[in-house]
Amino acid sequence: MKKIALFALLTLLLCTSCVTKKKFMMTEAARMASIDSLQSLLTDCRNTGDQMSAQIKKLLRDTTQMGNSIRQYQSMLSTNMTEQEKLNALLSQKKNELSERERTINELQDMINAQNEKVKQLLSSVKDALLGFSTEELTVREKDGKVYVAMSDKLLFQSGSARLDKRGEEALGKLAEVLNKQTDIDVFIEGHTDNKPINTVQFKDNWDLSVIRATSVVRILIKNYGVNPLQIQPSGRGEYMPVDDNETAEGRSKNRRTEIIMAPKLDKLFQITDFRRGKINII
Repeated sequence: MKKIALFALLTLLLCTSCVTKKKFMMTEAARMASIDSLQSLLTDCRNTGDQMSAQIKKLLRDTTQMGNSIRQYQSMLSTNMTEQEKLNALLSQKKNELSERERTINELQDMINAQNEKVKQLLSSVKDALLGFSTEELTVREKDGKVYVAMSDKLLFQSGSARLDKRGEEALGKLAEVLNKQTDIDVFIEGHTDNKPINTVQFKDNWDLSVIRATSVVRILIKNYGVNPLQIQPSGRGEYMPVDDNETAEGRSKNRRTEIIMAPKLDKLFQITDFRRGKINII
């Protein structure tokens, strides 16, 4: 009976031992699998961490480069702003100069327009005053802002003489009426001849004749008709400014003339121009 009981107890212990070992082996296998999984996960995390560290280093390098670029751009921007300020100041100066130049041009243009109007009025007045004389005796024209009255030698003088005829004095008297009313004009008296040589007791050549004829006209205007002598300037051109061919009698007749050239005074125009030149360059 005791043997049977002992056998049963041994059998029970063996069975219990087998069950416990089996459970242990299963638990151990599960634990190892968990360790392997955790080890794999740890490896993945480390790899991910290494990758992120590399990215962080790259981002730091990029950030440093970007910071350097930003500082360079800021420096360039600062330099450009300085240059921009200089350009703006220069532009402002040029605008002021342009405005001054435009104002000068407008003033000069106004004066030129006024001068042209004076010439137009002067031309009309001279034509009206000399209306009773033929074109063979004299002609009136406007050129380059001046009024030209060309009186033939037949109207003013006898051949080879500087003494004025009565008809010539009459024409000068009509012209003097205009000059005495318009005292703000300059008057130039020019004597002209043909190319035929002259040599007399009074005149050595055509230069002498042209000069004396011009001064004879000046004397009549001043002494007989009261024209201001400060307005008048005589000169002799001789044969050297012909208006026609000296090879024909008709051409030589046209070349023997006394021209009275009238132009409004330009003193104010020159004063403004000189004044502006002191401030800006007038081209």
